[in-house]
Amino acid sequence: MIRRRRQCLSCGRRFTSYERIDEIPYMAVKKDGRRERFDRNKVLSGLLKACEKRPVSVNQLNEIVDELERHVQDSPDRECSTAEIGRFLMEHLKRLDKVAYLRFASVYLEFKDVSEFMKEINELFENKTKSTA
Repeated sequence: MIRRRRQCLSCGRRFTSYERIDEIPYMAVKKDGRRERFDRNKVLSGLLKACEKRPVSVNQLNEIVDELERHVQDSPDRECSTAEIGRFLMEHLKRLDKVAYLRFASVYLEFKDVSEFMKEINELFENKTKSTA
């Protein structure tokens, strides 16, 4: 809340006004259609779990979350689907650390069995060999 001392231009009388910033929350739209407040700490927590014991700094993860937050803020409806958020994070993790990417993807993509996991690993290797060729 902001407290301001003001003066009436017509009578010269002084008064105090109290103002607060009207903050419209950013929303995350879940798979089932529910909406919940975008929670930066929840996103960062998920990234930290994926990057546990990996050579990834907290600053790097904060930068990813900052960029995601800007993306959500810039969206016209001030909301973003969790699917879009997940894809955004996976794209950044894939460039940052392949193991962290696979950890995150295994939870986010809800692999049903080992064959789906192996398919994702094979795609990573195929993309790596294409980019080095």
